[in-house]
Amino acid sequence: MISKDIGIDLGTANVLIHVKGQGIVLNEPSVVAIDKNTNKVLAVGEEAHRMVGRTPGNIVAIRPLKDGVIADFDVTESMLKHFMNKLNLKGLLSKPRILICCPTNITSVEQKAIREAAEKSGGKTVYLEEEPKVAAIGAGMDIFEPSGNMVVDIGGGTTDVAVLSMGSIVTAASIKMAGDNFNNEILNYIKKEYKLLIGERTAEGIKITIGSVYPGSRNEEMEIRGRDMVSGLPRLLTVNSEEIERALRESIAVIVKAAKDVLEKTPPELSADIIDRGVILTGGGALLHGIDQLLAEELKVPVFIAENPMDSVAIGTGIMLDNIDKLSKAKLA
Repeated sequence: MISKDIGIDLGTANVLIHVKGQGIVLNEPSVVAIDKNTNKVLAVGEEAHRMVGRTPGNIVAIRPLKDGVIADFDVTESMLKHFMNKLNLKGLLSKPRILICCPTNITSVEQKAIREAAEKSGGKTVYLEEEPKVAAIGAGMDIFEPSGNMVVDIGGGTTDVAVLSMGSIVTAASIKMAGDNFNNEILNYIKKEYKLLIGERTAEGIKITIGSVYPGSRNEEMEIRGRDMVSGLPRLLTVNSEEIERALRESIAVIVKAAKDVLEKTPPELSADIIDRGVILTGGGALLHGIDQLLAEELKVPVFIAENPMDSVAIGTGIMLDNIDKLSKAKLA
């Protein structure tokens, strides 16, 4: 069995793996459950995610990636190894070539950590590509033309904003404000307003079910359960979309500002192209209700959500894997 070329979207919230010729074969949360006493890995991915906030003291559910970079090297390596073995991606005689994505502004030390983790988990040659570039390709943009394309990739740990032309990034910004921050804002809002403690998973459920970032665009309610901070007992509470919009307002403003800053630094000819072509939203954050309306209003350009925003980066790695030999030559050049 010859090993296959694989593309990995190593996200703060989810890991997606694309195998050349097979498409996306894995999409699981970036969570690892570990027994603190023995340091043994108990569960990885979906199984470990179910344990978040629900484990006894000796078991911890760790998210080894923070803000798009590796926070815990050994755990990341264990996680990647587990996924590679699960998919049986290693050949008998050869190791797979891996294309892996990273945020635009990470340091060379952080890049080295990502490369090493991929090599130790069984990769032969590891290529690193910038996430917004891969997301743009996955969203169907032709970034190799001499015209401006703008992408806003809102992930779990980082939001990457980039203007691309001729296959490269012209201007970009990467900010540590994304899906995880939104969950925390919701969690803190409910704690402050209602003196009710909820977990991260409940906060994420609120964001997905009734969350909105454009005033007046959604009017839904949801019943949530948590622990009353005063009595210490479980309590029911109903929250609505309007409140969640208020809770997320400041965080969304940071993303809007980053997008404006990138546009301000963009050469005028490319800015003119963006008015025609619009901005493409990718990543899980693109599914946040009303984000396209809000950005269109603030940036004064059309804003579109990619067809499969959650999978754009993984789809992009697949397209780049088809041209991996060109990448190899470029790397050696």
